[in-house]
Amino acid sequence: MYPNRIEDKNGGVVMKRIASYATLFFTVLLTGCDQPPAEKPMQYSVTPLDASTTIYRLAVHPLHNPQKLSEAYQPLVDHLNRQLHGAQIELEASRDYQVYEKKFRSRDPAILLPNPWQTIQAMKVGYHVIAMAGDSEDFKGIFIVRKDSGIKVPSDLIGKVVSYPSPTALAAAIMPQYYLHMHGVDITHDIQNAYVGSQESSIMNVFLNKSSAGATWPPPWRLFQKDHPAEASQLKIIWETPSLINNSVMVRDDVPQAIREQIRKILLDLAQTQQGKSVLTGIETAHFHAANDASYDVVNEYIKRFEIEVRRVESK
Repeated sequence: MYPNRIEDKNGGVVMKRIASYATLFFTVLLTGCDQPPAEKPMQYSVTPLDASTTIYRLAVHPLHNPQKLSEAYQPLVDHLNRQLHGAQIELEASRDYQVYEKKFRSRDPAILLPNPWQTIQAMKVGYHVIAMAGDSEDFKGIFIVRKDSGIKVPSDLIGKVVSYPSPTALAAAIMPQYYLHMHGVDITHDIQNAYVGSQESSIMNVFLNKSSAGATWPPPWRLFQKDHPAEASQLKIIWETPSLINNSVMVRDDVPQAIREQIRKILLDLAQTQQGKSVLTGIETAHFHAANDASYDVVNEYIKRFEIEVRRVESK
């Protein structure tokens, strides 16, 4: 794979590196317009594979745009493939949350890295948790505003636009909306909710004055500060929510137990070597921790309260 492009499974180039602020600006402007045509799954591989090798696709939920997600997570896939016996893994990105959720509901990818809400949805179709990605303390919603916004308290958002990646983004939409609800803001009537497709777009909408506040969570904000320091210098975190359990790693129930256990062990051991630590740094994840399906019961309880008090996560 060339570092400045992504290739689909047929070898065709489907996206070039975002190389300028103008491209980023254009991407944000497109967000919220009519949906583009149905996407073709994007899969990534760095070495040719024997025809007899079993391939499992790892689908990571849209933490970033597909190009950036590939840059962040391909080193993890490469690390797994160097140690796995009897299988290889390919990385798959998705355009947005809705596309990603459609994929796992059809049981298409064998391995998932979903957010906690998606985790409990994926359990319903036969995926099981094998690890937690990151520390629980890092899984929280944060509100980004311009430093010159004049916003000081949640009620200052009344009558204004708040941006989020997706209505099903737990840390970056559900938890921030619950925070506003608990601070006296009726998120259905007091503000305009703009679901803009990605974490970066949520932040960029604030920078471009398209929203008065943008919801995201710590890893995308840290990455934005690294990639766009000039823009980030004009923004700040104004509020944050309490933490919840972090994203999971899940495996479909028809993946052999031996492969599942290999993947789990490799992930849990990442922090023990310099190479593994480098991989973790690239994905803004401190550690992978042991976890199982029961670990995410707390999410079910949180969502039940949210849907009673605020809104349904998905419209029926």
